[in-house]
Amino acid sequence: ARRRLKPLRTVVAWRGRAEWDQVMVGLYCGDSRLQQDALDRVSAWKSRYGPKMPLAVDCTAELIRCKVLDSSGRLKSHELILSYGLALVRFVNLITERKQKMVSIPLRQLAREVDIPIWVVDLRHELTHGKLPRLALCRKGCDVVLDWLRKMYWSRQLGNNLCEESEDEDEEEEQEEVETNAELDSDGWE
Repeated sequence: ARRRLKPLRTVVAWRGRAEWDQVMVGLYCGDSRLQQDALDRVSAWKSRYGPKMPLAVDCTAELIRCKVLDSSGRLKSHELILSYGLALVRFVNLITERKQKMVSIPLRQLAREVDIPIWVVDLRHELTHGKLPRLALCRKGCDVVLDWLRKMYWSRQLGNNLCEESEDEDEEEEQEEVETNAELDSDGWE
C-alpha cells in the first residue's frame, strides 16, 4: 500500500491572507498613519522571517518609509534625497541581482528584461556615481518603482490587477514626465 504524501506547506511570517491584504492596502493607501501601521507589521514579519523576506516586500517597505518620512516634514531636503536614494539603489540592485549570471550583464539590459523603466536605472546610476539629483526626481522615481512593485508583485499575489488606468495611459504619462525631468535636470544627465 502506497502512503499518500501530504502537500508541503510553506511557512510564512504573516498570519494569513487577510493580514497580507491588510498590509498591502495599508502600504498603498496614502494615509501616513495607516502606512506606518503597515510598516510596523512588515517589521514584525521581517523579525520572524529574516533573510527569507520577499525582496519586493522589503523594497516596498523601504520606499513607503521614505514617503512617510517625507510627509512628516521632519527631514531636510538633502536627508530626503539620501533616504529615497538608498531605497531606489537597493531596489534596482536587489531586483536585478537575481537575473545576473556568471558574466556581468549591464543593469540597463536587466532592467529591460524585468520591465523597470530605464530612467530609473539611470537615476540609480546618478545616485551611486554622480551628483545627487533633485528631490522631485527622487520622489518621482519612488512613485514609479512603487507602482512597478504594485503591478508586478502585490497585484499578482492577489491574483488580479488592481490597476485602474490602462497601461498605455501610464506609459504615455511616464514618458512625458521623464522628458520634462530631463529638460529640467539636463546638466545632471548624459
